[in-house]
Amino acid sequence: MTATRGTRALLGVLFLAAATVGAWLLWLGWDNGYTVDAQTGATSGPYEAWQVVGCVLTLVLLAALAGRRLSPWLVVPVMTVAFTAAWTWQAATTDDSGLWAVGAVLVLVGTAAGSTAVSLAARRLGRRSAGRAA
Repeated sequence: MTATRGTRALLGVLFLAAATVGAWLLWLGWDNGYTVDAQTGATSGPYEAWQVVGCVLTLVLLAALAGRRLSPWLVVPVMTVAFTAAWTWQAATTDDSGLWAVGAVLVLVGTAAGSTAVSLAARRLGRRSAGRAA
């Protein structure tokens, strides 16, 4: 039994959405504690720099791989919506100030910009290398 192009795209989109939410869970979803410096009283968190870097690198890898197999015009909305929804769900349930909405917009814009740049570059490089092989 062979899958049609539409079925492969649907499965790819579902896998990409699950992997994007998985990246959020792996790197950021488990950490919601803030750290207060005893000397200065400054609050930081909830994420450490290494968590954000790891998450971004994972998302870059996902966007690059997906951009070679799927249309970037599928990759971008799927990754953007999946990651923003996961981030917003946690932020909205743990923030009493209402500033989570500002963060959600920033996450949405950043994820859209990053996934667009990476998936388009991966698609272009994939086509260029396929052209050389032919």
